[in-house]
Amino acid sequence: MAVRPTTIRFPGNPIEQEACGVPWGVTLTPFAAKDENDIPPVYGSGGELLPRCENCWAYYNTYCEQDQWSWDCALCGTTNGLSSESIMRYSLPHSSPENMSSFIDLELPLEGSEEMHARPVYVAAVDLSSSEEFLELTKSALLAALEALSPGSLFGLATISHKIGLYDVQGPIPVVKNVFIPPDSAGNLTMELEDVMPLFSFLAPVDTCKDRITSALETLKPTTSWERTTAAGQGLDGVLLGGRGFGVAMEALLKYLGSEYGNTYALARVFAFLSGPPDYGLGQLDTRRYGEQYASKGEDADLALLPEQTPFYRDLAAVAVQAGVCVDIFAVTNEYTDLASLKFLSIESGGSLFLYSNTDDSTLPQDMYRMLSRPYAFNCVLRVRTSSEFKLGHSYGHFFPDPEYENVQHIICCDSFATYAYDFDFVNDVGFSRHSKELPTIQIAFQYTVVVPPDEPSISGSSSSKRGKYSLKRRMRIRTLQFETARSVNDIYDTVDPEVVLSILVHEVILSSLENGVREARILLHEWLVNLTAQYNDAYKIAEYTRGGLSTSHVDVAFTQCPQLQHLPRLVFALLRSPLLRFHEEGVHPDYRIYLQCLFSALEPSSLNRAVYPSLSSYDTPDKQAYPRHSLSRAALITSGSPIFLLDAFTHLIVFYSSTAGATMPFPPPQDCLLRSAINKLKQERIITPKLIFIRGGTDDATAFENYLIEEQDVEGSGFTSVMGFVSFLDEINHDVVEYMTKSNGK
Repeated sequence: MAVRPTTIRFPGNPIEQEACGVPWGVTLTPFAAKDENDIPPVYGSGGELLPRCENCWAYYNTYCEQDQWSWDCALCGTTNGLSSESIMRYSLPHSSPENMSSFIDLELPLEGSEEMHARPVYVAAVDLSSSEEFLELTKSALLAALEALSPGSLFGLATISHKIGLYDVQGPIPVVKNVFIPPDSAGNLTMELEDVMPLFSFLAPVDTCKDRITSALETLKPTTSWERTTAAGQGLDGVLLGGRGFGVAMEALLKYLGSEYGNTYALARVFAFLSGPPDYGLGQLDTRRYGEQYASKGEDADLALLPEQTPFYRDLAAVAVQAGVCVDIFAVTNEYTDLASLKFLSIESGGSLFLYSNTDDSTLPQDMYRMLSRPYAFNCVLRVRTSSEFKLGHSYGHFFPDPEYENVQHIICCDSFATYAYDFDFVNDVGFSRHSKELPTIQIAFQYTVVVPPDEPSISGSSSSKRGKYSLKRRMRIRTLQFETARSVNDIYDTVDPEVVLSILVHEVILSSLENGVREARILLHEWLVNLTAQYNDAYKIAEYTRGGLSTSHVDVAFTQCPQLQHLPRLVFALLRSPLLRFHEEGVHPDYRIYLQCLFSALEPSSLNRAVYPSLSSYDTPDKQAYPRHSLSRAALITSGSPIFLLDAFTHLIVFYSSTAGATMPFPPPQDCLLRSAINKLKQERIITPKLIFIRGGTDDATAFENYLIEEQDVEGSGFTSVMGFVSFLDEINHDVVEYMTKSNGK
């Protein structure tokens, strides 16, 4: 459980919070195996015995004052009595995890009289209204998935077109049974999938049926245009409708699987492979809105294309949650698919959304294997508590809030990368007392379930009486943290973590763009940097007012006196230049923007920093690094004099050999060199598989590399006035800061 605050020293009161201009909050990666300092939790059992505060319900922890009979809550100060069992438990020092560490992970008893034995269930739903290339890529991805699945898992194969196909692979040859989807948007299936094929025939054991599953995959063929048009008939205005009945198929599959939730499985994962928008039957999406010329109508195209056009898939996500099903969507298409509507089915059911623009260089198989190889928790409940002087403001991330309890979030499926963010507000105008020994305190409680393979012992060391079956373990991870209060605004600035500040900002601008459009989100971000710069100049007393007022030469926009803030202007500049906040008319595809919103809002701060402002390092030779970091400009390339550059943009890794690289320099770099080791390390640490590109300057097209050199003006030659270089950007900020400070001071 990694926790990173925007500033290590908290503001003392609302006035300081307002005066510093820095977001006040934290990012949280609850299922990370270790904390932000690479320290694991102390494991134990008896989580249900952990004492709780009678007033605020916080858990007992190492920061609590304790005597023989009672303890004082570190969050609210309430004195609580100890039960006789707890008195005995705490009579010996270091006898329990909660007295040894503020970061603990305890086993909990499962509800019910016996532990449920469950097998992991995976279902592939493959779009057949597609091309041969799409199906070949999907087959490769599913073959990779079969290698990643643990023995004992159950796997089902379904196909989607104008009909739903269910495969039984447990016999000598694969058998497929189909049920047709009604073409009208209000029609339901004529029969239940359970009546088409019993679920126990559909779900096959991977360890005994892997070869037959592979054989079934080889039989997948795209539906012909004749089949689709014959089934679909004539659509609106005589236009032929397609044959991708995704909505009906997913609704039927969720109901099909849900019948065995809590019996055969505790969590099922559905992998939905899409080659285009749902355009047939219930849940079909009207993609004509992408072709509308909003600009000519005076409408904001970004604002029009970002919201969902139907609540169908958001409602379907609620059905998935009730059925214990997590849905991952893999869209392989360059046509408008309206991911703005589809995304809810994945992110609100605990799944992920992936987008690949083509089949040629797609990393789908690698991403599939990577996703299934890492551990995950499910049926998670997350609660963040604070000491009484402050409270949670906004909560950000892919979860859904508890309908009854405030500040309780439910996460259906959570892996070790999934990250959430929170910002804080003061409860009143008093803030924290500088003279009190009570420090600002945060406590995170994370309850979760994991599937334990037959050969894995429980954390407490006990062994199951029934071996040979998968079992469930319920656990609770608790982390309690205390922070110092800043002595001044300057003290806050000195402990800022710019990567965490960026995380909070990204969540805020995504929310703003969804509610008010990209243009308003850009204004919000720009104004934030102007305000921060003005507050910094005021705190350090840098700005000087002469008889003629304040001039731009008297303002420090580079934060020269505070190293912790110096990277923020570049991060804001890069965020404004990213596809997340570029305008529709600049060629940003709305589906790609939605994909980035989903990706960025789940990344931990260091990864997000890399995705927004790529790192550029240089090498003298493939075995000798020259400089670890350069600015993203052509000038940096020229002045470094190095022949080789490695650019890490999170989703892409680019190795660029400049034209000065000698003919004897091996290209691409050999497998056993330092540069390759660095590349492999970066790939292993990533939640997705970055696309690796090698470019030889002067010979190959270097556009892919040069597009990341964003600090020069209009590097892409687009000609849009919104595209400016970093120096021009700072000049604009300088001008706006002068205007802001002049108005604020009444000059």
